Amino acid sequence: MTNRKMQIIELTLKNIQEKGFTSFSYEHLAKELGVTKASIHYHFEKKGDLGIAVCERIQQGLERTFTLMKESTLPAEEKPFAFIMQRIEFLEQDGICPISALQADYQELPQPMQEKLQQLSQMEIDVFVGLLKEAKQHGALKSTNEQDLESLAMLLISSTKGALQYKRVLGEDFFQKTLDQLKELLK
Repeated sequence: MTNRKMQIIELTLKNIQEKGFTSFSYEHLAKELGVTKASIHYHFEKKGDLGIAVCERIQQGLERTFTLMKESTLPAEEKPFAFIMQRIEFLEQDGICPISALQADYQELPQPMQEKLQQLSQMEIDVFVGLLKEAKQHGALKSTNEQDLESLAMLLISSTKGALQYKRVLGEDFFQKTLDQLKELLK
């Protein structure tokens, strides 16, 4: 992938986290990069094409984090929370999850991008369920039965993402208290 193409994707990812997908234009990206709009269109004909490329970039990050956790020497029961922390570190100081930002704009996204976002959202849950299953097999999550692992994954993911939103308004203390409670749920 060309350096310029990756710069466009990374800047778009940043804009999505800060403003949402519908709140910026190719003109905005071009100004920030110091290039022409034609340069952006050269790499991504339509904004939906750029959105799909961003979803693929997010997917690669999820896959890398999951692989990192699977190969980690951490005890299995610590991997789900470590996964959450790895994903949080990916974000800027007051950043929100780019998947959440795209989900907020879901109704405005082109159909192919909606489909990609659905796949990405399900993948995020499935990856987390995989880590929870491994933790359960190693003796953690004693009060959670196997069928409830997907529900637990959904709760943990949505709580983390909601806490990131609240952190922007109520600060780090709120966020840390939420993380502490999530950690308790994983025992």
